[in-house]
Amino acid sequence: MPDHALTPERIIAAAEETLRRFGPAKATVVDVARALGVSHAAVYRHFPSKTALREAVTSAWLSGVRQPLEEVRAGSGRPAAPLLREWLTVLAHQKRDRALRDPELFATYVALVGESSGAVEAHVSELVADLTGIIAAGVEQGVFRVADAGTAARALLNATSPFHNPAYAEAWSRPSFEQDLQDVLDLLLRGLS
Repeated sequence: MPDHALTPERIIAAAEETLRRFGPAKATVVDVARALGVSHAAVYRHFPSKTALREAVTSAWLSGVRQPLEEVRAGSGRPAAPLLREWLTVLAHQKRDRALRDPELFATYVALVGESSGAVEAHVSELVADLTGIIAAGVEQGVFRVADAGTAARALLNATSPFHNPAYAEAWSRPSFEQDLQDVLDLLLRGLS
């Protein structure tokens, strides 16, 4: 592949495949370049370091999680309680389905999360902002009674973390996952009211 045809998106896709194949401990920028048929210097022109490339892979993975959440938020004219339930359910399903569908890449993502604090912090900030908007709309609708929508949003994200935080991924395949999630959401929605 000529260097001029190389894009950040192609490099990220090749990095995902390389990480899936070799794992985060063994995958190198040279492996990514080899998969693309270019020199490692060509990869470094787009990503100045291995850390920058891994951060980009993590950001791309998290962006894939965000897209369905943005689609849910697009229906923000709906009543806040069902919107909030759907948003939190979609978040949990996105993380769980990715972990179960592609365990190698998910394991890589979990390893990269430890290295990619910037991407993860940005992701969490986006999640909190979404939740804050939904909760604030619920307060305006008279459905939720909270003093500070931002504080409530962070608390909701923390309370539901067993269903979306990778640290709990081993429990996501249990048969009671869906019922447990809905039971927790029932309790949290009652608490917001």
